[in-house]
Amino acid sequence: MFTFGFNKKKEKIRAALEVPKHIAIIMDGNGRWAKKRLQPRVMGHKAGMDALQIVTKAASDMGVRVLTVYAFSTENWTRPEKEVKFIMNLPVEFYDKYVPELHANNVKIQMIGDHCRLPEATKDALFKAEEKTKHNTGLILNFALNYGGRDELAQAMRMIAQDILDAKFNPGDIDEKVIADYLYTGVLPAKYRDPDLVIRTSGELRLSNFLPWQTAYSELYFTDIAWPDFDEKALQAAILEYNRRHRRFGGI
Repeated sequence: MFTFGFNKKKEKIRAALEVPKHIAIIMDGNGRWAKKRLQPRVMGHKAGMDALQIVTKAASDMGVRVLTVYAFSTENWTRPEKEVKFIMNLPVEFYDKYVPELHANNVKIQMIGDHCRLPEATKDALFKAEEKTKHNTGLILNFALNYGGRDELAQAMRMIAQDILDAKFNPGDIDEKVIADYLYTGVLPAKYRDPDLVIRTSGELRLSNFLPWQTAYSELYFTDIAWPDFDEKALQAAILEYNRRHRRFGGI
């Protein structure tokens, strides 16, 4: 249980909460945030990176074990070329500006998704971040980059089929655990692979092809706050709501 304080009607309220071990976030609203401020959309993505640093530190302090963030989907390649190029350069800036502090806070950085299409500079920055933090034992910051849930499932099925052809196991051996092992999230500790809580910012009410297998029993939390404005207080509000839910997993 984690205890934190916050102000409400100028009073400090303390609440003992069960902190989700795995939180997944669809970081939505960067472009709209910038448009409201009469700025280019790319400035919203830059502000969103600052928000990620704040939220990662807050989640780590609270005792969250895995924070998976939807950084770029397989469908995002259809966005304007200038915007995609800017987003692809963010991991380079992220490595230089934020990784040293995250490393000092014992954060471990990992990636999931199809990285074949990523520019070399993007991959290099992320691989360097993984290498630098691989021995850290704190929160796992898990970037979903060029990630699509259906693509993930299709790729897992292809690998399972190939291993059956190679006589590594029989079709009758396939169960939920086998499938989970072949998903991108198979790199995570088994007990933390499925998010307890999924947060989507900026008011949209859908998962947008994000972790369809893993979120089967996740609690979903939607907020109108645009991602660049999402902070520790907003994260606390999401966790408060999570604690109001009763997770039955199909039982009573």
